[in-house]
Amino acid sequence: MPSDIHVLSQMPISKVPDGVRIYAIGDVHGRVDLLNRLLTRIDAHLVNNPIHRPIHVLLGDYIDRGPASRAVLDLLIERSRSHTTVFLKGNHETFILDFLKEPRVLNAWRTLGGLETLVSYGLRPSVKPSATEEVDLAAELERALPQSHRQFLSELKTSFVCGDYFFVHAGVRPGIALAQQREEDLLWIRGEFLDYEKRFEKIIVHGHTPVVQPEIHSNRINIDTGAYATGILTCLMLEADKLIYI
Repeated sequence: MPSDIHVLSQMPISKVPDGVRIYAIGDVHGRVDLLNRLLTRIDAHLVNNPIHRPIHVLLGDYIDRGPASRAVLDLLIERSRSHTTVFLKGNHETFILDFLKEPRVLNAWRTLGGLETLVSYGLRPSVKPSATEEVDLAAELERALPQSHRQFLSELKTSFVCGDYFFVHAGVRPGIALAQQREEDLLWIRGEFLDYEKRFEKIIVHGHTPVVQPEIHSNRINIDTGAYATGILTCLMLEADKLIYI
């Protein structure tokens, strides 16, 4: 087995349907270099291990912080033309379209890496834009944002279910049925979800909260390994009852 592929578990606890393989990818945050490298490894794995229905599931936070948000979206859109893909919405994806409608959003967005995203689209924001500059930057982004990116961002899903797994960006609120979760919790929740130790209806696969290495708990799996800062972008492969990451 290649050194960059690690078997996490073979316990027959949770499964995906026969003939399906999930490639779940954690928070990218503008690191198109890491995403390119990971997709190349996935392609090699598919060549050596073909399966009827491989599905790419990306857990959100494609933009901000890292240097190449625009290139990340270009790559994901291109990937969707030749592979079965599910793109989930992260909390960072809420800012870019909101900024176009309300430029004052930039005051909060810039603290989360939004300026890096603007730069990736060819804009030149100051470190702390004034109200007038915010309006000007929103108009510039309106012109610079490709229609394909706007459509991609507007069509992101908040969750995805496959077999015994529930995929989401941040997590879920304990005590609420998965089908009744609020989008705000799916995109932003941390403490109440991370501290909860009882089982949910399904195993929750999520990102949002960076960890040193993928974490497997009895009720959830966290695959956000802080790619933009650590250089480590994690992919979790689920097939039958096996859990493997690369």
